[in-house]
Amino acid sequence: MRSIMEPVRISKLMAQRGLCSRREADAYIERGWVRVDGRIVSELGTKALPNARITLERQAARRQTGKVTIILNKPVGYVSHQSDKGHRLAASLIQARTQYRTGHGPSFDPAHLRGLAPAGRLDIDSQGLLVLTQDGRIARQLIGDDSGIEKEYLVRVEGRLSSNGLALLNHGLSLDGQALRPAQVQWQNEDQLHFILREGRKRQIRRMCELVGLKVVGLKRVRMGRVVLGDLPVGQWRYLRDGERF
Repeated sequence: MRSIMEPVRISKLMAQRGLCSRREADAYIERGWVRVDGRIVSELGTKALPNARITLERQAARRQTGKVTIILNKPVGYVSHQSDKGHRLAASLIQARTQYRTGHGPSFDPAHLRGLAPAGRLDIDSQGLLVLTQDGRIARQLIGDDSGIEKEYLVRVEGRLSSNGLALLNHGLSLDGQALRPAQVQWQNEDQLHFILREGRKRQIRRMCELVGLKVVGLKRVRMGRVVLGDLPVGQWRYLRDGERF
């Protein structure tokens, strides 16, 4: 059994503590922007004990605070990741003309596109809240292996629900041989279900519905954690507001 006091790569410790992503940690270490127990560390791969005190130099802290997170109302027909080749990428909608302005927050800056990546998937046939961020801490919070952030969806369906289908949607289904975490699923109206999940397997809701006799004909994500889609128009985006937290 591995000892909990065995040294661990500093970049891994930094990611686990939510200081930044592992890639960002390596970049900060190379620049000499990381202190471990008060001493500068600049060699990649350096390890430290799990209880070591890790702090960032001012340069790294400034870079962290300058990173942006964007909330997009993704339309149907756009994909969230570049791996889905041949389709329009959701990030292409992040432009000055599509920014939703309410008199608050910064104006669009092309520099905010550098390193901007989706924190979670929303497939081509789905619409709603998609988060794109330059901040590895937020990405890990939303899609890390230990993430418990709630994701809320409105799902229009067709078909006939099996007798125990609603109970199974809430708890009891497996995908790819792995049991799903408990969910919160209830009828919103006669043809629409309301889902709250704490995980995000690929096409999870569509596959769950198929297992109980339903076909998804419309899917919209309306919330991630404490951040809601609200009145953000389809195809438009806004910056995460000051004080807004997932």
